[in-house]
Amino acid sequence: MDHSVHNKLVSFIWNIADDCLRDVYVRGKYRDVILPMVVLRRLDTLLEPSKQAVLDEVKFQKEDMNATELDDEPLKAASGQVFYNVSKWTLKSLFSTATNNQQILLANFEEYLNGFSDNVKEIIERFELLSKIRHMAGKDVLLDVLEKFVSPHINLTPNQVEDPDGNKLPALTNLGMGYVFEELIRKFNEENNEEAGEHFTPREVIELMTHLVFDPIKDDLPLTMSVYDPACGSGGMLTESQNFIEEKYPASASSQVQRDIYLYGKEINDETYAICKSDMMIKGNNPENIKVGSTLSTDEFASDRFDFMLSNPPYGKSWASEQKNIKDGGEVIDPRFKVELTDYWGNKETADATPRSSDGQLLFLMEMVSKMKSPSTSPMGTRIASVHNGSSLFTGDAGGGESNIRRFIIENDMLDAIVQLPNNLFYNTGITTYIWLLNNNKPEARRGKIQLIDASLLFRKLRKNLGNKNCEFAPEHIAEITQAYLDCADIERTLDANNDAVGIASQVFKNEDFGYHKVNIERPDRRKAKFTPEAIAPLRFDKSLLEVMEHLFEEHDDKVYDQGFLKGISKDILEWCEDNDISVNAKAKSKLLDEKYWQKLRAILEAANLLMQEIGSDEFKDFNLFKVKVDAVLKEQKIKLSAPEKNAILNAVSWYDEHAEKVVKKVVKLSDTKLEELLNHLGCSQNQLADFGYYSTSACGDDKNSAGEYIIYEPNSDLRDSESVPLAQEIHDYFLEEVKPHVEEAWINLDSTKIGYEISFNKYFYRHKPLRELSEVANDIIDLEQKAEGLIAQILGVDVAEIQGEA
Repeated sequence: MDHSVHNKLVSFIWNIADDCLRDVYVRGKYRDVILPMVVLRRLDTLLEPSKQAVLDEVKFQKEDMNATELDDEPLKAASGQVFYNVSKWTLKSLFSTATNNQQILLANFEEYLNGFSDNVKEIIERFELLSKIRHMAGKDVLLDVLEKFVSPHINLTPNQVEDPDGNKLPALTNLGMGYVFEELIRKFNEENNEEAGEHFTPREVIELMTHLVFDPIKDDLPLTMSVYDPACGSGGMLTESQNFIEEKYPASASSQVQRDIYLYGKEINDETYAICKSDMMIKGNNPENIKVGSTLSTDEFASDRFDFMLSNPPYGKSWASEQKNIKDGGEVIDPRFKVELTDYWGNKETADATPRSSDGQLLFLMEMVSKMKSPSTSPMGTRIASVHNGSSLFTGDAGGGESNIRRFIIENDMLDAIVQLPNNLFYNTGITTYIWLLNNNKPEARRGKIQLIDASLLFRKLRKNLGNKNCEFAPEHIAEITQAYLDCADIERTLDANNDAVGIASQVFKNEDFGYHKVNIERPDRRKAKFTPEAIAPLRFDKSLLEVMEHLFEEHDDKVYDQGFLKGISKDILEWCEDNDISVNAKAKSKLLDEKYWQKLRAILEAANLLMQEIGSDEFKDFNLFKVKVDAVLKEQKIKLSAPEKNAILNAVSWYDEHAEKVVKKVVKLSDTKLEELLNHLGCSQNQLADFGYYSTSACGDDKNSAGEYIIYEPNSDLRDSESVPLAQEIHDYFLEEVKPHVEEAWINLDSTKIGYEISFNKYFYRHKPLRELSEVANDIIDLEQKAEGLIAQILGVDVAEIQGEA
C-alpha cells in the first residue's frame, strides 16, 4: 500500500475525533468511538456490493420457504463474507436519508445494527457501540460523525473509486485496512500511554519475534500453518505474523498454491477482544478462532495444537482470582499446569507447575507448551516466542512451581534461546524484558544447548518518549540479533574508547549448566536445660494466643477452667481482641473459648511443676542425660504425656548452647545388608558415612560400641543451611571443598535434595569496569575545587588573582 495514501487515511480518520467529538467525550475516550466506527464502516463497505443479494435471500427464506428463523449459511454465501446484514440500511443510505431529527436517525441506526449476523453483533456488544451511538445522538453529533465516515473523499472500500473532483482513490485491500487499523490503535495507545502496554506491543519487537521464529525454517515453512496467541490483545502478534509470512516468505509462484495461515487467540478484555475479532474479519480471517475470556481459567483450545505461538502475556499480574479453576486446595486440577519430573533418586513424580499467585506470566508459557505439536506427528514440531520480565528467569526455589516450569522446559530440550531486550522498550514499563524462544524439535547443532543473547545495548533513542518507551530497535539491530541467533555462537562484546561495553553479546551453554541440586546442610543441636518457674509458666497458654490468654487468666483467674464461663463472655473477649488489633480466626476462637483446651494446657504445666520438684533446678550441659531423668520421673509418677506435650516442656526449659553436648536423635544398628543398602542409597563408602550424618559409635569414643552401631544426632533447624550445587558437580565433592573445611561437624541431608533451574544474565554477561587511576580522580577533585572557589569569589564579589597577589 502506498505510504502517502495510508497516511492520508489515518490522518483523515484521526481528525474526525477532534472535528466531531471534542465537546462530547474527553480526549482519552476518543478511541472508544473512533475504533468501533472504523470497524463498522469497513464491514459496511465489504457488504455494500452484495446488499441486494442478501435482501433477496432474506425475502426468499421468509416468503418462499416460510422460514421462522433465517439460515446463516445461504446469507453468508450471498454476502460473500463470513458475516452479513439483513436490514435495508447501509451507512451511506442512513446518511443520505437522514434529517435533522436525531431520533429518527438513531432509530434507523439501531435497526441497521440489529440487522448484522451474530458474530458482528457480538463485536458491537463488546464495543458497547449502541450506547455510544445513543450518546452521540443525544449530543447532536451522530450525523456529523456519520458524514465523515461515508465521505467520498476517502476510500475504505476494497475497490478503486473516484472522488467528487475526479481523482482516483486506490482500493483498500484487507491487508491495507489492517495497517490503517493498527496504526490508529498505535496512535490512540500513544495518546493514552498509561494503558498502551496493556494492549500493544511495539511493532519492532513483534518484527524481531517473527524473524526469530520464522527465519530459521524459512525454506521449510508448510503451506498450511496455525499461529496462536493466548493473550492476543488487539491481535498485533497474530496479524504481524501473517503479514510477515505473506510478505517475506510467500508460497512459491511456480507451485501455484496459496499458503493458508490460520490465526487463533484468546483475550480477556472485552474491548481489545472486539478489536481483535473485527480485525480478523477486516483481513478475511476466521473470527470464530478468536475467543473471549480467561485463558487460565478455561482451556478453550484443549484439543488444538499449533505450529507457531507468539505472545506478550501480562507479567506481575495476580492470578489469585483464577486459582479456583486451576487448583483445589494444594492440588493442581488443570493438566496444563502439571508436569512429570524425576526426583534426585530418579523416581518419577507429578509436580506442581504453577507460579506464585502474584504473577501468572509463566502460566501462559505453560499454556503454550501444552499446545505444542509433537514432532512424532508433525515433523516441524512447534516454535514459540514469548515476552517475559526477569522474574521468569530465577524466581522460585528448587521444587517450587516456577523452578519446576523452567526445569520441565529445559530438561525436555525445549528452550532454544533467550534474548535480553533494552530497558524502556515497552510503553507501560521501564524494566528489563526478555524474549524466550522455545522449540520442541531443535536442529542437531542446537540440541542440548541454550543460547543467551544480550541485546540490551542495541537501541536508538526516540525524539519523544511514548509513556515509558524512550528507545526502539532500528532495522539493523533486528538484523544483528537475528543473525546472532542463527549463528548460535559465542560473541564477545566490544569496548569503546571509554572502555564501556557496546554492541551485542552471545553465549551458548549446555542445558544442565542452569540446573542445580539444593541440599540441606545440617549441624547438630547442642542444648542446655534447667527447670525454673519462669521457664515453665508460659506452658499454661497457647503460644499463638499468648497475649489474649494471659489477659483472660489475669482478669478471671481459675474461672477460665469452669464449664461455659468463657463462652458466656465471648462477646467481651472478641471486642477486647479487636480493640488490641489481635486477629482471631474461627479455629483460634474455638480454642480460646474451650475450657477443656485450657484444662489440657494446665495439666501440662502441672506435669512440668512436678518434674521440677523431682529433678530440681540444676543446669544440665548434657540434654541427653536430662531427657533420661525426665522420662524416669514421668514413668515413676505414672504421668502420661503425648510426644508433643512432652516436647513442649522440654523446649520450654532448654536452649541452644554451642558448648553443650550434642543431642542424640537415635542410635541405629546396621546389619551387613542394611549397611550395603544405605551405602548404595547415599553413594558413598563406609568411612564417609559421617559426612551424611551417620557417626560410628567407636569413632565417638563409646567403649560399649557394637559393630555396625551408628549415632544420628538431632539437627538444629536454626543452624541449617542450604547449598546450591551445580548439576555437573557431585554433592559430596562440593561438601568436602566448600563446607567441611569451615564447619567440621556439619553433614549432608541427602534426602532433602531437590533439583532446581534458574538463569542469571548478570552472572554471564557482567563485565567488570576497572576503577579509574587515583591521579585521574585527584585531578577531577582539584578541578572541581577550583571551579567552586571561582564561584564563591563571584558570589562574594572579590578578585581571586588580586587577593593572591597581595598575599
